[in-house]
Amino acid sequence: IMDFDKIIERRNTHSSKWDKMEESYGISKVDGLPMHVAEMDFRPPNIIQDKLSRMHQHGFYGYFADYSDYHGAIHWWMKHRHNWDLGNSTIFTTHGLVNGMALCVEALTQSKDQIIMLTPMYHAFFSVLNATDRVVREFPLTLKSGRYELDFSSYEKQLTGNETMLIFCSPHNPGGRVWSIDELKQVADFCIKNNLILVCDEIHHDLIMPGYKHNVMATAAPEIADHLVMLTANTKTFNIAGAHTGNVIIKNPELSKKFETRLKMLGHSPNALGIHMATAGYSPEGAEWLDNLIPYLEENFKIFNSGINNIPGCKAIHAEGLYLAWVDFVGTGMSQEEVRKRIEKDAKITTVYGTDMGKGGETFMRFNIATQKSRVVEAVERMQAAFKDLQ
Repeated sequence: IMDFDKIIERRNTHSSKWDKMEESYGISKVDGLPMHVAEMDFRPPNIIQDKLSRMHQHGFYGYFADYSDYHGAIHWWMKHRHNWDLGNSTIFTTHGLVNGMALCVEALTQSKDQIIMLTPMYHAFFSVLNATDRVVREFPLTLKSGRYELDFSSYEKQLTGNETMLIFCSPHNPGGRVWSIDELKQVADFCIKNNLILVCDEIHHDLIMPGYKHNVMATAAPEIADHLVMLTANTKTFNIAGAHTGNVIIKNPELSKKFETRLKMLGHSPNALGIHMATAGYSPEGAEWLDNLIPYLEENFKIFNSGINNIPGCKAIHAEGLYLAWVDFVGTGMSQEEVRKRIEKDAKITTVYGTDMGKGGETFMRFNIATQKSRVVEAVERMQAAFKDLQ
């Protein structure tokens, strides 16, 4: 079983998370604490390491063929972990899920189409859409008593008739909400009624905190099947993001055909190492590793959230899923610039800015707590020191 407390040196390994702090934030990697990139500081399950080790011993890294084991592993995992029978849905493999979402936009919408984002929302999706000629429509979630809620009566009023797609994060990134079946049905009904393709990003769906249950959109609202594109991956689950291996799962043959045509046009094919790693992870051994990880993350959340909530004016949203803490600084009365200065210059911590997440994120920062407990404790101490005049 994994020792999640063990610190493994990651600096000077071409790590996006650890080695670009200076360049991106002006924080030295010598004493900086990176909490911005959504990857963990834990080694993946041994079964993934063993698979790569066997490949290394064999010494060949040629083109990949025969996806039956890989698809079988996905079918097995979704059935056993999420009670989702994929049936005859088509599984496409993309270069990660940001790429998968980008391909959905390219293949399934037209120039000038309007695409709905329920904000605040994962910043990388904004980066993609802002590089297209599609029109982004931001429909804000409602924050009630520290919990995000959907407001479809408000969304209906904002429709122009030119919307063709809705992008949805389940569980919600960055807010950590695990949506109920009733809420998922509301999303599905809204998309059916307004003839929208629903792209449902479930990359964090294995990372659910104890006491909560994730429901897969495809099973919660089977009536959406003809309008639905599911995005899944185990790169977050097992900390193998560099493998860039994501699944785009489509039941509707017409949407499937359009997507397949776009992949062919781009000469798109996945890399063999990513396929082998993903297949190895979706296994009983991978499940056991994950079941040990979740309580560790829950404890990290408790340490981080209670420490942050002890700083007057700071409020960490209670996370039901993900390993990302979403903190509101509005109560400090400080400008975003002042908050950033204290976090980056004084605490020497990197975060994702809520301003990059669309409407509703303006006073927030996102922190990654999927690291060793000692570092979470240190992050809290640094933050409390940086805001000590508020104590």
